[in-house]
Amino acid sequence: MKTEHGTGWTGRLGLEYTQKKGRTILTGNSHSGPLMVQKSLYPEDDVCHTCILHPPGGVVGGDRLEIDVRVGRGASALITTPGATKFYRSGGKTAVQDQRLTVADQGALEWFPQENILFPGARACIGTRIELAPTAHFIGWEILCLGLPTNKELFNTGRADTTLALNRGTRPVFYDRLRVQNEEDLTGAAGLRGFPVSATFVATTDNKEAGALLRSIGCREEKALFGVTLMDGLLVGRYLGFSTFAARALFIDIWQLLRPHIAGKTACLPRIWAT
Repeated sequence: MKTEHGTGWTGRLGLEYTQKKGRTILTGNSHSGPLMVQKSLYPEDDVCHTCILHPPGGVVGGDRLEIDVRVGRGASALITTPGATKFYRSGGKTAVQDQRLTVADQGALEWFPQENILFPGARACIGTRIELAPTAHFIGWEILCLGLPTNKELFNTGRADTTLALNRGTRPVFYDRLRVQNEEDLTGAAGLRGFPVSATFVATTDNKEAGALLRSIGCREEKALFGVTLMDGLLVGRYLGFSTFAARALFIDIWQLLRPHIAGKTACLPRIWAT
């Protein structure tokens, strides 16, 4: 559907997961515009695997994508995407991607979208807000690529404004914002230090040994930067490097190591990743 001002396309997707008789069911699935899901898959016990589709594949200035996910009490969902979301060069308008993820008590959400790629000249505002009940679990990542590194095209024009926030009940636990709008933001010591790929991994855990578990994991790029912090029941991993593939491979390694300690299950990779 077109937005009210005729400036672009608006896609909305609302998903609701409910635990019924030992299995998580996608009980709510509303969509309008270019956002939808494939059928639910069950490669493992209770967890409902879902793939969000954006058929156009690309986002232009003035477009807006809104995703609202709600995981009910005791339900478990894993959500991913089949490919990168590409934000193309803008003529002046901003593209918006707004994601709201809510998890009830004893519920669990694994949020693994593939990367957002901002082409040179793109203008994008990307926000993800995670609302967790006191006993809810969450594991997820966000991967951002600025420019086209493999083509040596820098993000030297355009603007990126991203937000990742996580609340536990009414208490803010994590708030991260990245704004890139000039050369200093890209190359400065307080900015991205010349790395085009920035990625964040978050997982709810009180396991004091989580940091020790991750000491065996390292970046697959010699010059990339990676660090892990455990604070207030939340593990946060940060990556700066040159490759979205390396970032995702690193985060998959972390997920495979942590999932048994958080969810009590070994990691089961989504089938779409093998295609």
